[in-house]
Amino acid sequence: MTKQGVTSALALFLLSITLFSVTAVAQTGWPRTLAGVKGQVTLAQAPPRIVSTSVTLTGSLLTIDAPVVASGATAPGSRLADEQGFFRQWGRVAKQRGVKRLYIGEPNAEAIAAEAPDLIVVSATGNDSAIKLADQLSAIAPVLVVNYDDKSWQQLVTLLGEATGHEADAAARISEFDAREKALKAKLTLPPQPVSAMVWNGDGRAVNLWTEASAQGKLLQALGFTLATPPATLQSAHSMGQRKDILQLSGENLAEGLNGQTYLLFAAEDNTAAQVMSNAFLAQTPAVRDKAVYALGLDSFRLDYYSASNLLTRLEALFVKS
Repeated sequence: MTKQGVTSALALFLLSITLFSVTAVAQTGWPRTLAGVKGQVTLAQAPPRIVSTSVTLTGSLLTIDAPVVASGATAPGSRLADEQGFFRQWGRVAKQRGVKRLYIGEPNAEAIAAEAPDLIVVSATGNDSAIKLADQLSAIAPVLVVNYDDKSWQQLVTLLGEATGHEADAAARISEFDAREKALKAKLTLPPQPVSAMVWNGDGRAVNLWTEASAQGKLLQALGFTLATPPATLQSAHSMGQRKDILQLSGENLAEGLNGQTYLLFAAEDNTAAQVMSNAFLAQTPAVRDKAVYALGLDSFRLDYYSASNLLTRLEALFVKS
């Protein structure tokens, strides 16, 4: 081969290497920069060890088979959580995958650091938020702060799929669920509309009403339900770090705020429905008067793939005529 030929061959070889490298980066998408609540986060590669400080977000990470090694927890053995303090709808999955409980309630930076994470996931709002520690945690690993109060679970897993390299898993779960949701919608006989969807706490002294921004509200609307609109005077009653997904009501404004023709009770069983039916403030409301009060199961408090799937089963049992 002539010198010119060798030079040409070498140039073609180098070009092919360059094109291969560019293609590989394009295919894998790493490094990638993500937009979090507290600014952009750059990840050099798919994180092999993930710590979730939010028990709410952990379920979505498990949904997409992301390598979450440890998670914050809530009160163990409650109506919502198992003996580990993990939500009941995915507690068994967490146990099978060896997810470690980091702490209960208050975030612990030392416990997080001990897990040597490559990515730390933090919720921006809610009782499980560790956003006050975000700057401190960023010295340990990249920190992705996520809002869950204005997203469906599908939007959450899409975001987390991008952050973890599990986009295909997220898309597969969404496609599977959406097909089931579409089939159920075609069979539903809806109760009287509109509906008030809520979490009934205790004897009704505090009620959290799900808004259209909530994952619960989004799912109900996708199935054809219409959410009742509370009076404008009550619509400033947001709470828990300016969350967009709930309005808080109390005894004196229950009847005014719960103005739906049907009540759907999240994080509730039949005994809670009985409490609502016997509440003096609600005795004259159409939903109570017509006994249109339905409990949707304890695990519907936080909607992820697991609890949303269970919710479809519950709604089918209630509103599909055999």
